[in-house]
Amino acid sequence: MARLLSSRWAIVLGLGLVLAILPFLFPSNYYFRVAAIVNIFALAAVGLNLLMGYAGQVSLGHAGFMGLGAYSVAIGATHFGLHGLAAAGLGAVLSAVVAFLVGRPILRLKGHYLAVATLGFGLLIAMALTNEASWTGGPDGMGVPRLEVFGTRLRGPDTWYYISAVMLLIGVILALNLIESPTGRAMRAIHDSEIASRVAGIDVASYKLKIFVVSAVYASIAGSLLAFLNGHITPDGTAGFLRSVELVTMVVLGGMGSVIGAITGAAVLVILPQALTIFHDYEHLMLGLMIMASMILLPRGIIPSLLARMRGGKS
Repeated sequence: MARLLSSRWAIVLGLGLVLAILPFLFPSNYYFRVAAIVNIFALAAVGLNLLMGYAGQVSLGHAGFMGLGAYSVAIGATHFGLHGLAAAGLGAVLSAVVAFLVGRPILRLKGHYLAVATLGFGLLIAMALTNEASWTGGPDGMGVPRLEVFGTRLRGPDTWYYISAVMLLIGVILALNLIESPTGRAMRAIHDSEIASRVAGIDVASYKLKIFVVSAVYASIAGSLLAFLNGHITPDGTAGFLRSVELVTMVVLGGMGSVIGAITGAAVLVILPQALTIFHDYEHLMLGLMIMASMILLPRGIIPSLLARMRGGKS
């Protein structure tokens, strides 16, 4: 037990130290902005990793929950005059309710049937946000009022870097605690074998639904943070199919079943396109080749494969 606690807090302290040191290395606000985006997508990836890496359930529509969180803060403030924090909280509650209602039927499915069902859910959310132009601004999106706390408007990439860093740390702490709880052990059992889990007395359907709701709340909060950071949102930018694919790629690339892997995958997928702009028209080609190479050389994901090699095992 002491070893689990020490390793858990070592991850938290290590991540906190990195997040605290990075600002001293940033020469301009551009780097703060990129780092804030990394933190936001890392938060969403950590939540999705709980679903995919630990519970073994695939979701190809998770950006839909990011869209719900992002548009909740925009619509809540613009159309109803809600405070940004209240709107973000309502967005998280809405995402949890939607996940609960949608998850009950679709989580009965398995394999590619589940993947297609979650894909359909994500597409429906994106279509609704695009078509309801009177509420969402349609394909062109809508502006997001600046968040104001105690009379101070929160603006600037550096401000949102620190806010997103704190939210990421909180998300990681909650995820690590969940993983080491009885619920986490039930999730891992379900991942290994649903039949064996049922025989052992685990309510498989209930646990799958719970973790689906939790991962949806993570994505919703990440969507709200992204909306506040950008100040403008669009359906494709928050809830589009490619955004869902990016989230899945972050989890798989970093390593499923690894919280640090999810963060690493998010960092790689956000930073690499920025670094590859020097290749101009070939940046997407280079990005694809590098992702393919990493998955061939590190098939279990970056972090699990590197840890296995450090321990002298096979990656």
